[in-house]
Amino acid sequence: MDESKILITGGSGLIGKHLQKYIPNAIFLSSKECDLMDLQQIDDVMNKYSPNVVIHLAAKVGGIMEHIKYPLDYIEENLLINTNLLKKCHEHNVDRVVAILSTCIYPDFVEHYPINENQLFNGPPAPGNFSYAISKRAMAAHIDAYVNQYNKRWCYLIPCNLYGEYDKFDENKSHFVSALIKKIHKSEKTLDLWGTGKPLRQFMYTDDLARIIDIFIRKDINENVNVAPDYVHSVDEIAKIATKACKKTHLKIRYNNDKELDGQFRKDVDSSKLISLIDGFEFTSLEEGIEKVYDNFS
Repeated sequence: MDESKILITGGSGLIGKHLQKYIPNAIFLSSKECDLMDLQQIDDVMNKYSPNVVIHLAAKVGGIMEHIKYPLDYIEENLLINTNLLKKCHEHNVDRVVAILSTCIYPDFVEHYPINENQLFNGPPAPGNFSYAISKRAMAAHIDAYVNQYNKRWCYLIPCNLYGEYDKFDENKSHFVSALIKKIHKSEKTLDLWGTGKPLRQFMYTDDLARIIDIFIRKDINENVNVAPDYVHSVDEIAKIATKACKKTHLKIRYNNDKELDGQFRKDVDSSKLISLIDGFEFTSLEEGIEKVYDNFS
């Protein structure tokens, strides 16, 4: 595999920085180098590098409060980014595209958990992330359309919530676990958290996702799959695991009990299709992953 022909959008972000360890000679494209809302800039990049493979990580991403406050920004920018990039990948005959979505694209309520890939369009996504989720769901449909109409070797991965050393560690912009780690670090006696602590969540150490992307590229796998470990915890359980991993078990965990801030109650997904493709893959435990991130953070 010629790594110099692999173009990675969002190359300076959370997933991109982890991928640098596995595909070091790829082209890691940042938003400063190319505005993906500008077709001409994408065209220039394609002409410059002539990639055979595009790993699409770039997106406008924020915390739940950001998504609630600015729904137009999140749907409009992401629709433009994804549409423009896929259009140019087609025009420049990019052989393989692997795009990263999110489990927030799944329906707010389903009849059976964990959720499998066939349930994607069985209802609307959760209200809190609705605009962002619709933009990502649209990309799934867009990629499927290219595959069906032009027989493309393109696919998408649907990872659960992420955390990692290269997150933004900002309550409004980072993923929950990363923001939680920062809050634990700053807290002295009480750990104040939003919501009720009852919702169920899957969290994955970002390095695990990077390893899986690398495997998909090297093994030439072109399947749409969920990516998540098989463990599911309540937010309160995650907070307790995190205080233990950060060696701050003396903190008293306190919730504001605002149910509107809970978001979707559960959205755990079934990764059995993924495991059938890469049998033997082992995910990092939540406690071990948080320890790694906290050691790096502190």
